[in-house]
Amino acid sequence: MTMEKIYAFIFVLNCFLNIYPGARAIGINYGLNGDDLPAPSDVISLLQSRNISKVRLFAPNTAVLTALKDSGIDVILGTENQNLRSFASDPSAATSWVNTNVVPYASSLNFEYIAVGNEVIPGDLAQYVPSAMQNIDAAILNAGFAIPVSHAVSMSVMGPSFPPSNGVFSTEATAIMTEILKFLSSKNSSLLVNAYTWFPRQSDPNNVQLEYALIDDAAKPVTDNSLTYQNLFDAMVDTVYAGIEKVGVSNVDIVVAETGWPTAGTTDATIENAQKFNSNLIKLLASGKGTPRKPGKVVEAYIFALFNENLKPEGVERNWGLFYPNMTEVYHVDF
Repeated sequence: MTMEKIYAFIFVLNCFLNIYPGARAIGINYGLNGDDLPAPSDVISLLQSRNISKVRLFAPNTAVLTALKDSGIDVILGTENQNLRSFASDPSAATSWVNTNVVPYASSLNFEYIAVGNEVIPGDLAQYVPSAMQNIDAAILNAGFAIPVSHAVSMSVMGPSFPPSNGVFSTEATAIMTEILKFLSSKNSSLLVNAYTWFPRQSDPNNVQLEYALIDDAAKPVTDNSLTYQNLFDAMVDTVYAGIEKVGVSNVDIVVAETGWPTAGTTDATIENAQKFNSNLIKLLASGKGTPRKPGKVVEAYIFALFNENLKPEGVERNWGLFYPNMTEVYHVDF
C-alpha cells in the first residue's frame, strides 16, 4: 500500500469515527509515578472490567505494553521530552526508538497516536518538536505501520483568548504551532491538547464559576457572538480551534489528551467535585453533540488520571486518581 493510500485510509477512518460517536470512547491517563502501583496485568484487567477502551502512556514501559497486547485497548504512547533533541537531529535515534517501543507491539495493539513530547511549547525544547515529529513519523512508515504522530500542548500555547472566538496562539508559540499544525494537516492527524477547567477556576475563582468549570447544567452560560457556552470545557476546546483557524489551518481536529479534577490538596479539590466533573464530562462527550464552534464533531478526551501516584509532589499533584493503588475506587464514575 502506498503512503498516499495509507493516509487516505486514516482520513476515511477519522470521518467514520466522527459520524458514529459510539466508535470513540473516553480514555484515561495511566501514569507510573508511584512505588505502590499494581502489576500491569492487573491494571489491564481493571480497565477492561470498567469498559475503559483507551489509555495514554507518557513513556514506553515494557511491562505495560506487553500487558496491553491483544487487550483491545487503544493506546496513545508518548516519548520522553529529553529525547526530542536527538530525534530532531538524528533520524537513526528516531528509528531506534520506534524499533524498540512500537514495532514489537504494533501488530497486537492499536496505537492511536504517538505523542512526540509533552507540554514543551513555549520553551527551550519547542524548536525540536517539528523535526522530531517528522523523523518519528518517517521511522513508523519505514517500519510498515500507519500510526499518526502528534504533540501534546497545554493551554499555555494560547494568548489572551476570551471569549473563545478570540482564541489566538501566544507570540512565543505562534511560529512553532503553525509549523506543527501544517504538518498534522498534511498527515490527517490531530493536535493533542491538555485542557483542565480546574486551572482557570483556581487562578480566577471570582470570575470562573465552579458550576461552569464542573460542566454542570446549573452553570450560568457565557455568550460569544451567536454561540452559547454552557461549560468551560467546550469553551477551552473552541478557544484552541479558533487559534488553529487563525494560523490558516482548518482540518486538524483536537483530542483532549488530559483533563480531570483533583480530590484533595486545596480549595475546590474534593471527591464530590471530581466525581461531578468526570461524570459530567463523560455525559457531555457521550452526547456526540460536539462544541458550539464545531457542532457534531465528537470530542475525544482522556481523564487524568488512573491512580493516585505517591512519588509526585505532596498536595494536589498526588490526588488526581480515580483509583487508589490497591485498585479500589476513590469515587465512582460510569464509563
